[in-house]
Amino acid sequence: MSAISITHKIALKPNNKHITYFKKAFGCARLAYNWGLAKWKENYQLGIKTNHLQLKKEFNALKKSQFNFVYEVTKYATQQPFIHLNLAFNKFFRDLKKGLVSYPKFKKKREFQGSFYIGGDQIKIIQTANTDY
Repeated sequence: MSAISITHKIALKPNNKHITYFKKAFGCARLAYNWGLAKWKENYQLGIKTNHLQLKKEFNALKKSQFNFVYEVTKYATQQPFIHLNLAFNKFFRDLKKGLVSYPKFKKKREFQGSFYIGGDQIKIIQTANTDY
């Protein structure tokens, strides 16, 4: 039995308010990823084993005091980067066994292709008259 994957490609036409929101969400996602990577490196140097769930929990504890601005965007903007970081480290360790080295890199604002995840509970798509369904 094979699984069928269905996707929808949706073109957004954001106004200035939406563009500002997206930029904030991109920045928060980049911050969470870079913070997690720095913390992972720090823990490794101290000999502490860590995983993405521990990092996410620690980041969430710091949000109120140090990163209060992340509450302006969807919660997924700061949760999903830890999953991506975990995938990056899994790839790193898998490639290391093959003799390849591709340690996860910090995301830079200029080189970062902005992206963030929006959960199904936080979006509503309204069908308009000119859509092709």
